Amino acid sequence: MPATDPSAYDTLVAEAAAVPTDGWDFSWFEGRASEERPSWGYARSAGERLARAGAALDVQTGGGEVLDFALGVAEPGRPALVAATEGRRPNAAKATALLRPRGVVVVEVPDGAPLPFADGAFDLVLSRHPVTPDWPEIARVLRPGGTYFAQHVGPASAFELVEYFLGPQPEETRTGRDPGRERAGAEATGLEVVDLRVERLRMEFHDIGAVVHFLRKVVWMVPGFTVEAYEPRLRALHERILAEGPFVAHSTRHLFDARKPAAKSARKPPGKPA
Repeated sequence: MPATDPSAYDTLVAEAAAVPTDGWDFSWFEGRASEERPSWGYARSAGERLARAGAALDVQTGGGEVLDFALGVAEPGRPALVAATEGRRPNAAKATALLRPRGVVVVEVPDGAPLPFADGAFDLVLSRHPVTPDWPEIARVLRPGGTYFAQHVGPASAFELVEYFLGPQPEETRTGRDPGRERAGAEATGLEVVDLRVERLRMEFHDIGAVVHFLRKVVWMVPGFTVEAYEPRLRALHERILAEGPFVAHSTRHLFDARKPAAKSARKPPGKPA
């Protein structure tokens, strides 16, 4: 049944509600929703960094899809040691199945918990869309001279969709994940921010099924989202898409490139004159 048919609502919603949400594979959205990609090409750039690293950690790896791609870019110069952490058990299981053949150790670590690695264990720490960057832990596990390279979600990302369902959000919610505050947090732990870039990107939802699957997958957008709880708004949005075309929102992303200063070499005091 075509999405342009008003009676397609039930079919589209039922299909979207049945799709698994584990991991960060967004291929299901092909032809149903789209999002502009940041100009810096995070996954490929991460692969280029991996090719020059000796030991690397991917924090909050999701289902491991981005790290898997980046390792493919890095071959054959990938690091001798690669580890990943993930807080959600279904994602950790999926990441383990995907990354174990590449020799990656995946550790289930709850978000906000200390990283189970020694001080200075890695010369590269990666993360794509961390919930909240734990700057003290990132700085701790980096070796002197090591790099944190990550893509973060920015403030008010996809808020056109969030506010359609939840109404106007308070200013403190809209300005969360501010790149300036995150820079300050990184610098407070002694990291030097080498590069910080911000982009606002267009998103389009072409049918109500795409909206449902997105809100089931990205659970922090509309906390507690269920089709039943939001059915009137979903039906109204379905009719709006049929009448006006895709629902448009905007995501925000920022790229972090931060460095832990190299250890200063110890200087011997000058010798006493003879």
